[in-house]
Amino acid sequence: MKTALRSAVAGAALLTGAQAAMADDHGSITVGYFLEWPMPFQYAKVTGMYEEAMGVEVDWVSFDTGTAMSAAMASGDVQMSVSQGIPPFVVAVSAGQDLQVLDVAVSYSDNDNCVVSASLEIDKDSADELAGKKVAVPLGTAAHYGFLKQMSHFGVDVGSMDVVDMAPPDGAAAIAQGSVDMACGWGGSLRRMMEYGNVLLTGAEKEDLGILVFDATTGPAGWVAENTDMVSAFLAVTAEANAMWNSGEHTAEMLPAIAQDAGMDEDATEATLAGFVFPSVDEQLGPKWLDGGAAEFMKGVANVFVEAGSIDAALDTYENAVNAGPLSAASGM
Repeated sequence: MKTALRSAVAGAALLTGAQAAMADDHGSITVGYFLEWPMPFQYAKVTGMYEEAMGVEVDWVSFDTGTAMSAAMASGDVQMSVSQGIPPFVVAVSAGQDLQVLDVAVSYSDNDNCVVSASLEIDKDSADELAGKKVAVPLGTAAHYGFLKQMSHFGVDVGSMDVVDMAPPDGAAAIAQGSVDMACGWGGSLRRMMEYGNVLLTGAEKEDLGILVFDATTGPAGWVAENTDMVSAFLAVTAEANAMWNSGEHTAEMLPAIAQDAGMDEDATEATLAGFVFPSVDEQLGPKWLDGGAAEFMKGVANVFVEAGSIDAALDTYENAVNAGPLSAASGM
């Protein structure tokens, strides 16, 4: 596991000086996002709200994992990523990549989890039976962190398990085929996994254990510093789309656009969004999130990865990995 995770971030850590790829000569930037992960920003994406506010063309590229997002931002191919999971962000930053959290993209608990094959008939009361089992986990992601924390809670030695690094779509296929005993993932892949098994803990039960699950908009610190106004404009549009969705008054116009852009049908999109929370800008700027809470949570994530042998060391603090300045400025736009 340690070797696989290092290989995912080593190249990225070496490339943090490649922050020359900013808004290019043609006046465009590239932003990463996930398919089958519906969010209000996608309404703004398809209706051109970002371009109108920022004055540049925004090119969008989809990824399977947050670790791939980190690598793309390190190489300069991507300037910002929307909804990057905190664990892959922490892995990259701990390895030396100079990334920053810019906002809280979404908070969720039931949309990221691990599923045990129904054939095993294992639940939270018999979770110790997972020792020695084969599990598909996208390493360095929120699902990986949740997997480690749950196994620790249940007293299952991860070292006894056969942990295979698989992106969620592959993990869903593997549990469907019976080639793994458990698979971890999110979004549409998680829903497919649950057709073949059960979760050990609900989202609320995970939160009681301190397993918070949230994603952030992230970007390279150097690029953000040189393009603060552009970043603030981007975050302001995201916040506007979130507020529109949260109001409940724009569902009819937003849902079809979000579903189409996410590559999902409207029923699945609505079901997924029902499990998401999009904090207001004021909430994000408060102590639970960007004013202390996020950095503290990152430290906890890093400590878990160090203990699991997945990364060599945690930073002393992750306060420098949080930059609330652009979002604060966006709140006045």
